[in-house]
Amino acid sequence: MNLVQRQVTTRIVDYGWAYRLRLARLGRRPDPLALQNPAGSARSRPILLLPGVYETWHFLETVGRHLNALGHPVHTVPTFRYNLRPISDMALIASDYLVEHDLRDVAIVGHSKGGLIGKTLMLTAVGELRVAAMVAINAPFTGSDYAHLVPLRTLREFVPTHQTIQSLAAAVEVNHRITSIFSSWDPIIPNGSRLEGATNLELPVTGHFRILDRPALLEAVADAVG
Repeated sequence: MNLVQRQVTTRIVDYGWAYRLRLARLGRRPDPLALQNPAGSARSRPILLLPGVYETWHFLETVGRHLNALGHPVHTVPTFRYNLRPISDMALIASDYLVEHDLRDVAIVGHSKGGLIGKTLMLTAVGELRVAAMVAINAPFTGSDYAHLVPLRTLREFVPTHQTIQSLAAAVEVNHRITSIFSSWDPIIPNGSRLEGATNLELPVTGHFRILDRPALLEAVADAVG
């Protein structure tokens, strides 16, 4: 199998994983509030899950359950829905959730767009006060060249030259509190997820979505949130 064939196969398997997850969700409605009760010490760091665009919190459910089993109270933002609004708007929604529930020393775990929302939040006064760290998974910190090809307003914000991407790239003061974990090949983010000044960790897996339930990913996230 040559490189092109391997990449096509990876895309098919990756999107297949995402669609199977969506279908599985139709048959069950797990209660996210149950994850707020940690299995271990109540003093463990609270976790805030931020999914990617067109995703619900269920994309990060495996990660959330793993962290909850380790003793972390895990939170989701009910009003995120499918995460279709601009990054700045979604960061404000997440900020309001932290204030409403008086969460402090929070570790954000964000997938894809969730990583950009998380960094935006960290740059605010609320984020400075309440967010200790973030683990970003396959986050397009420098955008995605493929965003040029999709005529959807929701995805235009990921164009590398977009003001949102440019301003986030220029704001490096919180990067040292971010751990960026990414696949060895991401079919959706050809620009990669490496972030200057952050802790960067490449895992020997491929795909944009399939990484979310890999044992290596779960272990790496647990280590990063402490």
